[in-house]
Amino acid sequence: MTLDDIRSTLFAAALRQLLADTLQPSERVLWQGQPDGLAIMRMWRFLWWAGVPWLALTVLVIWLGGIGEFAMFFVLIGAMMVTAPVVMLLQDLQTLFVITDRRALILRTAWGRRQATGTAFKAMDAELETLDIGRGVGHLNFASRVSARSPDADYTGRYGFRCVRDPVRVGEILDRARGERRPT
Repeated sequence: MTLDDIRSTLFAAALRQLLADTLQPSERVLWQGQPDGLAIMRMWRFLWWAGVPWLALTVLVIWLGGIGEFAMFFVLIGAMMVTAPVVMLLQDLQTLFVITDRRALILRTAWGRRQATGTAFKAMDAELETLDIGRGVGHLNFASRVSARSPDADYTGRYGFRCVRDPVRVGEILDRARGERRPT
C-alpha cells in the first residue's frame, strides 16, 4: 500500500465533498494535488533525532528514581517531539490543492473542521514564485502580504501551495489558467 492509496481511502471522500461544495456554478477543475507529507516529515525529522533520545533519557532517569513529580512534564515534551511529524502528515493527508479556471483553492478537512480558502486570479501576484526544497518537491507562492499565521504562508507573508510535488509544472498550469482568464 502506497501513501497515495492511504490518501484515496481515508480522507478522499471528505475532500471530494468539500471541493464539490466549494466550486461555483460552471467552475472547472484544471489540476488538483496534495502536499507531499513525506517531504514535510523529512523537514521535521530533527524532532525525532531530539525526541527519541530525550524520551530514552527521561525513561532512564525515571527508572533510576530521578525527576520525581516532574517526570510527566519531560515525558510529554519528548512525546510531542516524536509525534509532531506524524501529526503534520495527518494534516497534509487531509489537504487538497486545486487550480480551477477562476482561482486557486486550498481545502482542508483536518481535525473535523472543513476549511476552503480561495484566491482569485486577480488577487494573485503578477509573477509566481517557486522554491525547491528537494526531491522534486517545493513551494508555489502565488500571493503575498498574507498573514504569516496562515498555515499556507511563510514568515514573510508569501502564500501558496506548500510542499507540492513538481511546483514548476503546477506553476505553469496556474499561469496558463490565469492567462486564459485575463482580458485581451
